[in-house]
Order: sequence, then C-alpha cells, then structure tokens
Amino acid sequence: MSSAKKSPARLLGLVCGSMQPGPTCQITDVAGVTVGHFTMKEGDHRTGFTAILPHQGNLFREKLAAAVEVINGFGKSAGLVQVEELGTLETPVLLTNTFSVGTGVNALVKKAIAENSEIGRSTGTVNSLVLECNDGYLSDIQAMALSEADAVSAIESAAADFEQGSVGAGTGMSAFGFKGGIGSASRVFDLDGKTYTLGTLVLSNFGKPGDLVLPDGRMPQPKDVKQAEERGSVIIVLATDAPLESRQLKRIAKRAGAGLARLGAYYGNGSGDIALAFSTAQKINHFEGRDIIARDILHEDRIDTLFKAAAEATQEAVLNSMIASPAMRGRGRNKRPSLADWFAVDD
Repeated sequence: MSSAKKSPARLLGLVCGSMQPGPTCQITDVAGVTVGHFTMKEGDHRTGFTAILPHQGNLFREKLAAAVEVINGFGKSAGLVQVEELGTLETPVLLTNTFSVGTGVNALVKKAIAENSEIGRSTGTVNSLVLECNDGYLSDIQAMALSEADAVSAIESAAADFEQGSVGAGTGMSAFGFKGGIGSASRVFDLDGKTYTLGTLVLSNFGKPGDLVLPDGRMPQPKDVKQAEERGSVIIVLATDAPLESRQLKRIAKRAGAGLARLGAYYGNGSGDIALAFSTAQKINHFEGRDIIARDILHEDRIDTLFKAAAEATQEAVLNSMIASPAMRGRGRNKRPSLADWFAVDD
C-alpha cells in the first residue's frame, strides 16, 4: 500500500513539507516498532490505551537511547524524570487519559517483573513510561474506567499495521475544536548512502478552535464549539533507526514543536505538550560486562535533516489524527465535529 493511501491528509491533497514519507507513512516504518490500542466506547466512556513497542525484545534488558522535551509542562505523565536523567527507554510507551496514568504504570511494572524476576531484588527497579492527555470533554474521566488488563490488551495487540483516529488513547480527544486522536506519519532520508526513517505518532488534544492552519493556508472553522481558549495537550512520540545518542534525540524532539507551530499552535498555558524521541539503532544492555562500550552516533553537522523530518512528520501526524476521526458525541451529549466533514462541505 502506498503512503498516499495510508495518510489521510495526503488523500485530501495535503502535503506537509518536501521530504518523502516511508512506505506506509506511519511510525511503524521504523523497523521493529509496533503499535496497539485498547478502545472503550460505551455509555459516557470515550477513552483507552495506546501502546508503542520500540522493539520486539526485552526492553528492560535491551534499552534504547531516548530523550524527552517538555514544550509546555501542564501534564501528569510518569517516567519522564528518569528518561531526562539517564537517556534510556526500558518499557513500552503507554498513552492514555490523565486519570489512568497510575493504572498504566502498574501494568508496565507487572509486565516487566514477569519478564525479569531480578527487578527490585538483585537489580534496580523499572521506569514505566506513561503519557497522557485529558479526554474529559467527551469522556467521563472521573469514572477511572480503564483497568490494568486494558493496558495489557493494548500492548498485546501491537502490530506494524494499526488504526488512526478515534482509537485507543485518542478515542475521546479533541484538537482545534474538531475531533482529535491518534495520528502518525514518517519521513525517509539518506545518510552515508543508506536509507533511514524517522516516524512520529501523536495523541492530539490541543489547539484553540479557529487557529488551525492547513498546509495550503486554509483555516477551518469548527461550528458550534463552546471552548474558546487553548486548553488541552499533545503527546508526540518520535522513533528513528538512525544512530543517535540521547542529547541528539532531545534536540530532535524539540523540533516536533515546529510541526505544531505550523498548524497554528502556540502552546497555551493549560496545554501539556511533550515530545519523546528514541532510536532503535543500538541496544544498551542492562547487564553489561564491559566498562566501556562503543556506539555509533550521527555527525552533528548532518542533524538538520532529522530536524526537518521531525517537524514535517509531526505536522502531518496531527492532521492525520483529525482527518481519520469521525464526528463524535460523548459525555453529556458533548460533540466534536470531524475535520474530514469540513473538507466535504468546503469542497
């Protein structure tokens, strides 16, 4: 399947930047990365978990270089402090609603212990990474309806092919007054004659209604939207197979903010905007026998290519999250229109 068919934005003729997408224009174009969802749509619940598995082995024993960039820190995620300090990723990444972060942490801890009996005994503890957005407009967030089993279900369903839009953690999210959710995109580039990939997955729940700017300059206006201020969050997860160390990954994660800005975002006071980046190029052994290890890293003068890829893929991923999401009613009959429907009327 071509990237044009995979990317909802490209189906509508919206092209973000000039770089080429990967084969499916999804984060899973980075080999070994998989994504899974658990979706809850019943009663007043519009919520779920989305799991990103950076590789298919034992992540605690074989960690990956990682970094986090807090663009605006109005958020309640777990695990970011250790990623910032040590520069490594050692569990799957879970995305969910604000009040389900603790549930996700417990699920990841239990999964890691089941796979590594040494955790908390003969070796250190495990750093569970769970990131969140508030889906309370469309979902009864106070019900805390998600369980650890739901988080495990998202992890176990992870695959290279996955849905975008109102699924998993994105089920009840909103963006720019429209329905938001899960979106993904990728870019490919050459270094030393070899092709590498950078992929992005977003959980979009941000943006002031009326501020959205499309790549062609149009500014869609959502109808009958009560919210007038910027109040939400966005989580951006970037994966690449290029060899990078954590400092370089942090620099790349920072450029995801450029993709948000292209869409019209200004990182409002109440918006939790967080970018996490990791590289699958080289694994870091937890039980390492050597004192000194050798690692390849990108020459700093070549990093602009990845900066551009991060901005373009983030911009497209957000658009994909919105276009793939149909209009939805949720808690209290609250409604979010679909950006795809706006295109149908506008055209």
